[in-house]
Amino acid sequence: MSRWQRVRTGAHLFLVGIRRRMVIGARAVLIDADGRVLLLRHTYMPGWHFPGGGVEPGETAAEAARREAEEEAGFRVDGQMRLLGLYLHRSEATDRDHVAVYVAREFRMVKPFSANGEIAEIGWFPLSQPPEGVDPGTARRIAELASGTEDTQGLW
Repeated sequence: MSRWQRVRTGAHLFLVGIRRRMVIGARAVLIDADGRVLLLRHTYMPGWHFPGGGVEPGETAAEAARREAEEEAGFRVDGQMRLLGLYLHRSEATDRDHVAVYVAREFRMVKPFSANGEIAEIGWFPLSQPPEGVDPGTARRIAELASGTEDTQGLW
């Protein structure tokens, strides 16, 4: 993570932390019929990630995961989402970020992806071959899904 990315992410999480005390996020793991997973790269932090973001007031974590998949990547989840787990995401900026990770296999594209100020690119990758530079927490979730194992410590 570059110095600018660390400062920007830290400032954002600090301001959110003042307002909320604890941050709850949600991620959507979209897996297609060929066993590929959708990942994206943000413009403001390094690595490949699942679509996701903060849970808004009055919104469930599952609703947030669905919303983020559509907003960030253009895919609407049609079917059920399975909760993979709730993880503590420790970073240089905070130790109170919790992430609910949901898996969806039924979805459709509702708008074509176009790079923007938040998302630089998206891509589909085999579960068995994630791209170079994948975020460490994302890599752990992909490995669990590929092998059928679960994280027993609850850490992102």
